[in-house]
Amino acid sequence: MNHPYVEIPELSSLQSGSGLVRIPYQQDVPFTKRVRALVDTAEFRRLSHITQLGFTALVYPGATHTRFEHALGVYQNALQYLWQLGKDPRFTATINVHTAEVLIAAALLHDLGHWPFCHLIEDMSLEGIPRHEAFAKEFLSDARELAEILRSEWGIEPAEVLDILVPSSDTPEMRLVRSILSGPIDIDKMDYLDRDSLHAGVPYGRNFDKNRLIHSLMVNAAGDGLAIGSKGKTAAELMVFARYVMFSEVYWHHAVRSASTMFARAFYHLYPHLDLSSYFQLTEADSITVLRAQARGTECERLVEGVFSTKRLLYKRVAEFSYYESSEVFELIAHQPVSSLVRWSENLAKRLTKKFHQPVASTDILIDAPPTHREVEFNVEIYSSREAKYQPLHVVSPVVDTLARKQFDDFVKRVRVFAHPDIARLCVEMDDFENMLIASVAE
Repeated sequence: MNHPYVEIPELSSLQSGSGLVRIPYQQDVPFTKRVRALVDTAEFRRLSHITQLGFTALVYPGATHTRFEHALGVYQNALQYLWQLGKDPRFTATINVHTAEVLIAAALLHDLGHWPFCHLIEDMSLEGIPRHEAFAKEFLSDARELAEILRSEWGIEPAEVLDILVPSSDTPEMRLVRSILSGPIDIDKMDYLDRDSLHAGVPYGRNFDKNRLIHSLMVNAAGDGLAIGSKGKTAAELMVFARYVMFSEVYWHHAVRSASTMFARAFYHLYPHLDLSSYFQLTEADSITVLRAQARGTECERLVEGVFSTKRLLYKRVAEFSYYESSEVFELIAHQPVSSLVRWSENLAKRLTKKFHQPVASTDILIDAPPTHREVEFNVEIYSSREAKYQPLHVVSPVVDTLARKQFDDFVKRVRVFAHPDIARLCVEMDDFENMLIASVAE
C-alpha cells in the first residue's frame, strides 16, 4: 500500500486488524510488541489505578474508567489521525516517519504524569505544584524502565516525547504535531468526550460524527496546525456542543462539584504537610489512605471522610450564581484564587455563627467557583475547496461563535456555595444569604 507511514507497525496493525486488544466501546486497539513493552512498565501500569473522572462516579456510578483505558483510546486516535493526514502532501512533507512515531508514543504516554484527582489540584494553582505534563519527566528519567524501552524498542529519546507534552522547541513541525495531541480537535478530546459519556451513561459526549471529523482533517493555512475541510464543519459544531453539554451536565454537575470542592478545601489545608513528589506517584487508593491519615483529628476530617469513607456525606448546595442570572455575584467571585475563596468561606462561617447562634466551623461552608484559567477557545480553520480559502470556524458557524468564543466558562461553570447538611437547611431558609455572601467577600 502506497501510504507514507505504512511501515509504522502500529499503523500496519490498524489496517490489517491483527494483534489487537479491545476497549469500550468496540474499539480494536493495535497492540504491537513495542506498545506492549511500554504498557507493561510500572510507570504506565500505574494509570490503571487512577480513575479518569474522580468524584463523577458518586453521581454517575458507571464512570469508574481509568487513565489507562483513556490512554489506549488516545493512542488509537493518533493512529487514525496519522492514517488520514498521511494523505495530505503538506503534512507528509513536514512530518517524517520518526516524528510520526514520536507522536504515537506521546499519545500513549500523554497522561503519564497524572496523579489522583489531578485536574482538581491543578485548578487550584497552588505554589509548588507542577502541571501533570511537566511531572511526566519524573517517569521518563534515565533511571526508569520506560526510558529504556523508548530507546531500545522505539528508537526514541524520552526528551522527544517530553517536547510534545511540554514544549521546549518552537518549529512549524512541532507545533503541527502538538496540535494533534492538544488543540481544538485533538485526539485527547476526541477520546474523553466519547469515553466519559459512555461510562457515565449519558448520550451528550457521543453525539458528534467522529469518523466524519477525522476524514476531513488537513493542515491549516500556516502549515503549523490542524484544519478541517468544509464537509467536517457540522461534525466540528457538534463536537463543540458535546463538550459544552458534558461540562454542564457531567463535569460541573452540582453534586460532583460538591465532592470536588470538599476535596479541594481539604487538600488546600493539608498539602503543605505532604511530600508531594512521592504523593503524586501514588495510586489513587494509596493517595486516599495518605490524605485520610493526614486529615485525622483536624477540621478537614469531615471533608475527607465525607467523600472517601464507606458512608457518603456530601455537602448540600445552598446557593448558585450563574453569569446570566446573577452576574454581580458571579463576576465578584469567579476566577479568583483559591486562597480568596477559602478566606471568604471562613468569613461567611463566622457571620453564620452569629446569625444562627450556634457554632459554624470554618470548613462547614465552602465556596466553589470557576478556576483562574479559562477554557481554550475552539479556534480551528475550515477549508472551502470551492473558494480555496481557509476561514476560522467561528466565522462560518454562529453555533461555535456563541458556545466557544463568548466565554464558555461563564455559561457552564457556576459559582456555588455548599454547606454541611447540619446547617444547609438554615442557610436555604435565609432571605438575606446573598447579601451576607457579598459582605463576606467585601470584608
